[in-house]
Amino acid sequence: MLENIRIILVETSHTGNMGSTARAMKTMGLTNLYLVNPLVQPDSHAIALSAGASDVIGNATIVDSLDEAVAGCELVIGTSARSRTLSWPMVEPRECGERCVKAAKNSPVAIVFGRERVGLTNEELQKCNYHLYIPTNPEYGSLNLAMAVQLVSYEIRMAHLVTEEKSEKADAADHEAEYPPVEDMERFYQHLEQVLNHSGFIRKAHPGQIMNKLRRLYTRARPEIQELNILRGILTSMEKWAGKSPESGRK
Repeated sequence: MLENIRIILVETSHTGNMGSTARAMKTMGLTNLYLVNPLVQPDSHAIALSAGASDVIGNATIVDSLDEAVAGCELVIGTSARSRTLSWPMVEPRECGERCVKAAKNSPVAIVFGRERVGLTNEELQKCNYHLYIPTNPEYGSLNLAMAVQLVSYEIRMAHLVTEEKSEKADAADHEAEYPPVEDMERFYQHLEQVLNHSGFIRKAHPGQIMNKLRRLYTRARPEIQELNILRGILTSMEKWAGKSPESGRK
């Protein structure tokens, strides 16, 4: 799923930023880097600053336009700042990560980072579904490109791990739980009604809604096979006990 997430850098002017971005991505499990019309080509400096993420640099897709970079993407999020006059739906990094992970299950998504000095143009931002705003210290909000990529990549990874954990728990629960077929439940209800009738708990003349309510109770509880076996065992034990009791003998 993480392979469906593209990190896109537009007109990057420093190869060091490419390397640092690759490093930030790979530490969080992201490897799909796009470079839109880079002003310089990746070089040895980029490889050096990638610190072991040279594969991300080496496999980067270089295109001429943002349209090429986001082609086929269901969701595109562009980095921006609140000071822009352009009104657009905004997300912060955590929501960005959650939205990206959810959408990437089905199709590619992209997070677009602009030029080091001027960011993205209004025209480029209009190609995005959301604008990403990082709520930095209002007195000092200076983030370099790699820092921003690292922060967003971290939130994507956290959202991914949460999704994986939920999926594993659901799979484990489905695998471990074995539920009885409906005919076994029907036999249990018949057995239960028989015991309740013999014990006098249900009066044949006025049975009321007891069995209907008990059915609703066990339907909500949805006993597993082993739990149903325990319940049947309890009913059988009660029948044996009632048959051996002095009260039963006098009757």
